[in-house]
Amino acid sequence: MHKPVLLKESIEFLKPEKGDIILDATINGGGHTQEILKKIGEKGKLIGIDQDAIILQETRNKIKDENAILINGNFRDLDELLKNNNVEKIDGAIFDLGMSTVQLEESGRGFSFRKNEPLLMTFRSDLNGSDLTAYDIINKWSEKDISDILYKYGEEKYSRRIARNIVNQRERKEVKNTFDLVEIIRLSTPPFYRNNHKINCCTKTFQALRIAVNNELNALEERLEKAWQLLFSGSRLVVISFHSLEDRIVKNFCKNKSVAEEGKILTKKPVIPSEEEIKLNSASRSAKLRSIEKNYNEFIEL
Repeated sequence: MHKPVLLKESIEFLKPEKGDIILDATINGGGHTQEILKKIGEKGKLIGIDQDAIILQETRNKIKDENAILINGNFRDLDELLKNNNVEKIDGAIFDLGMSTVQLEESGRGFSFRKNEPLLMTFRSDLNGSDLTAYDIINKWSEKDISDILYKYGEEKYSRRIARNIVNQRERKEVKNTFDLVEIIRLSTPPFYRNNHKINCCTKTFQALRIAVNNELNALEERLEKAWQLLFSGSRLVVISFHSLEDRIVKNFCKNKSVAEEGKILTKKPVIPSEEEIKLNSASRSAKLRSIEKNYNEFIEL
């Protein structure tokens, strides 16, 4: 079962009210969605977007609320997706940039280094021949390019060793699945690193590959800007990130809006999970929540 992270804090900062139109730009398992629906009531509307059609269908089966419009698509296209559903303005937006437990444990696409699965790591459930996968990166990209993304997107300090051993291995035999990659990572890192009990030695490499495959960071600011433009004045944007690269983008976005006097930052420091939440849900340990409120314009919005 997917557990929403920072649920109470998300709702407090988002402040959904009766009759509001709220965007859940990364609906995943719908944990935040269900709480939002309670707040907006029968006259409200919840727009949920997810790129994973399988996850979306499971969420649709679970929610079964006429006020929830669930859309299969990439949140980089959220302005067009909302326009196609006759939504021009919204009263709030939330981005939960983490993966759902279902995607991690049950998708069969290689997100988890604890299961032996094909090296896909894409959120798309309807792959076609032109879609990039982790298999393509591992087996076709140059050693330098692999090293660069491991360092840039995973902040992996052993990126060069891992990339070199990936290339050496694929010259003998293609790297087909997650356990093949796990073995390469373990052989590329020193004992103290691979025996670290706080963070698995494979975490950063798998994170980097997932980010690269799904182009998660390059268009994040653009997506935030699209949601911002759809917000009514006085409405709020809430973003939950799970690693420093995402958080830096969100922090800078909020700072730029504040400097331009377009918004008021509500979280001077990121909100993090309590010790109790981390004990109940270890996946929440790296979560950071930031929120900003859109300033009122001089003119009256219709």
